[in-house]
Parts: sequence; C-alpha cells; structure tokens
Amino acid sequence: MAGSTTVYLKCDRNVEVQSEDVFMKDLGDIYCSDKNVQAKCRALRAYHFGKQGPKRCVLSSLKLVELMEDACSGISVEVVGETDVLVEWVNVNRHKSAGQWLKAALVCLVSFFGTAFTIMAYHNDVGINEVFTEVYRIVMAEEPSGPNVLEVSYSIGLAAGIIVFFNHIGGRRITKDPTPLEVAMRNYEQDVDKALIETAGREGKEEES
Repeated sequence: MAGSTTVYLKCDRNVEVQSEDVFMKDLGDIYCSDKNVQAKCRALRAYHFGKQGPKRCVLSSLKLVELMEDACSGISVEVVGETDVLVEWVNVNRHKSAGQWLKAALVCLVSFFGTAFTIMAYHNDVGINEVFTEVYRIVMAEEPSGPNVLEVSYSIGLAAGIIVFFNHIGGRRITKDPTPLEVAMRNYEQDVDKALIETAGREGKEEES
C-alpha cells in the first residue's frame, strides 16, 4: 500500500513467558519509525494460556501480522525473523523449596559418582595401571613401589583437562568461547524446537488465526 507505515517483526524461535497472557513484546523485536505504532504493536496480546489447557503453543507469523494490521490500520508488516514461534508458559518459583534443593543435590551426586565410575571403568578396560607400571619399569629400571610420578601427573592432567573442557572453575568462566557441551546443548534445543514446530504444523495445532 502506497504511503503505508512499515513495521518490522523479528520473532525468536523459542520463547518462555511467566504469565498467562502473551504479548507481542514477549515474542521478539518490533521496530517502526512511528514510535506510537511501535508501542501499540508491542502491547498487543498475541495469545492467552488457559488454566487447564496446554502450557505450550506454536504461533504463526501470519497470525501476528494479521493481529497487528487489524489493530493498526495503514501499516505494512515485514517479517524478518522466524516464521513460527514456540511459546511455553513456565511458572517460576523465586523461593526455592526444600524439594528443589534436594533435586539439585541428587543431580550433583549422580553426576559426580557417575563420572567417577565411568573414568574408573575406562581405566580398568584399557589397563592404565599396567601401562604406567611398564613405562616406569622401562624408564627407572626398577619396579614401582606405591603411587609413582606418572600416576600423580596423569591425575593432575586429567583434572586440568576436565576444567579446560568445561571452561569453568566454580562459577567463573575461563574464556568467553562456548564449551563443546554448551554447543551440543544449543544444537539439541534447536532440534527439539524444530521438531515441536513441525509436529504442531502437521497436527494442525499451529495458531494461525
């Protein structure tokens, strides 16, 4: 339309909200040279979660464009982000209960002992003690008596390698680069979002109007 005001809509792939009402500002970025139009579009309610209904939905950009054009006459909406948005309603309890602390402690214990068992099982499979003993015998020309320098050095190096791999010491990050684990988790999240969006489209559960 000639002389129409252009509104640019850049939606995110995955959005979490903490209230039943989902507004346009929650779904991504909205830009318009007319700040009044921009503020009005950002304040529009895009979806409402029912108390007993599902806590997750997929919103089509077509629905969002229609919603903005109905609310603001004479505008033209350009979608420059994702074409579908996965919205999830989460209830955040800012006061951690004893059950949540117990779950966190249980996860830490399982991770610690599970990792330790995995490392020990691997060392047992490859016979790392026999390797260290043989290397010590070749270099020192004698049998080792108790823990030797190879085993101590290997243990220190293993701990240092784990710290470098996870890129964290306590709550501090060593470098700004993401760790391989973080990259794998991001790829996993993207695959899950894509699968949920495609499933909603196939089942006709995508909110289009």
